[in-house]
Amino acid sequence: METMSISRSPKESFVITGGGGYFGHRLGCRLHQSGVSVVLFDVRKPAQDLPDGLRFIQGDIRSLVAVEEAFIGATCVIHTASYGMSGREQLQTALTEEVNVKGTENVIRACISKNIQRLVYTSTYNVVFGGQIIKNGDESLPYLPLNRHADNYSRTKTIAENLVLNANGRKLANNGGCLRTCALRPAGIYGPGEQRHLPRIINTLELGLFKFLYGDPHNLVQFVHVDNLVSAHTLAAEGLTDERRHVAAGQPYFIADGEPVDNFEFFRPFVEGLGYKFPTVRLPLFLIYFMAHLTEWVHFLISPVYNFQPLLTRAEVYKTGITHYFCLEKAKKELGYEPMPFTMHDVVDWYRSQGYGKRVKGYSLLWDVGLLVLLIVALFAWVPSVVGLDL
Repeated sequence: METMSISRSPKESFVITGGGGYFGHRLGCRLHQSGVSVVLFDVRKPAQDLPDGLRFIQGDIRSLVAVEEAFIGATCVIHTASYGMSGREQLQTALTEEVNVKGTENVIRACISKNIQRLVYTSTYNVVFGGQIIKNGDESLPYLPLNRHADNYSRTKTIAENLVLNANGRKLANNGGCLRTCALRPAGIYGPGEQRHLPRIINTLELGLFKFLYGDPHNLVQFVHVDNLVSAHTLAAEGLTDERRHVAAGQPYFIADGEPVDNFEFFRPFVEGLGYKFPTVRLPLFLIYFMAHLTEWVHFLISPVYNFQPLLTRAEVYKTGITHYFCLEKAKKELGYEPMPFTMHDVVDWYRSQGYGKRVKGYSLLWDVGLLVLLIVALFAWVPSVVGLDL
């Protein structure tokens, strides 16, 4: 990736909420390399080492006091912190609400009280997508009604994006200017060292549970490499400046690598690169949807005793099994976003270098039988409910 031009002023100081996570840490390191003063703010410390001069402040985004203290002296905030994106986290509705909505409210209040003029929000495709087919959608699409979301993460991210964009133009505490905001809606993130989605895929492979594909074989979705997403965020921050005439102020942008791809074929190099067999059996989407729904109910009942990791949630079935992709022209035209080409090969190389790869499991037959039973139960659950299902 090219060196960023965001360090045009020695007074630039960025705070990245969620800076302890995979993307926040990578974004912070890239900004730091360009000469910008960077503070990473998160409830958890980064798993990776921090370069000299890159600061980390530990704190909870749900605490306004902690957020305001972290924002002192900042000229721009990039708000990436969120909760409940996938797996069992997606089923913890109360915490998701607190982090995504209350946390965002705190970020906006702190920007105003600390006279910070720029706020970039990391949103999601899910603010407009909830299981319906979308082909080449753009930013004119309306928000999905809150009651149509299959998960609380998508619902709360929609609320939070609204809060951020509606805060655009609000007067700062010193009456010396106003807050400029924008929101980026990325596709699914991948890259070397990604620690949310890819480890779950690896765990599924190791347990011998990746036995089938599902949905229409012609379904298309999009992904975004972490470095392209880093580039988009820095460009968005630039787009809120006086020099760029606040071109991004009040605007949402879809961000992805480019052309849509088949979800399962996209991961084929990853699966086979780690030494696993890629499945050929394809099951109907409705069956997987009801299996996920059943799994969510089981999780609800037993999570106080055992907080297990679901194989899939309903929202994840939507995202992986139904066509939805978006036009990137607005981001290209207004922000100057030009995604670089990436493949899964560098991702495979990283995971193999960390010791990941096919291992022999002595209990694969047990998992096969358990998976078959779950599919049969889901099928029987589907029969009385199929009328009216809109998939």
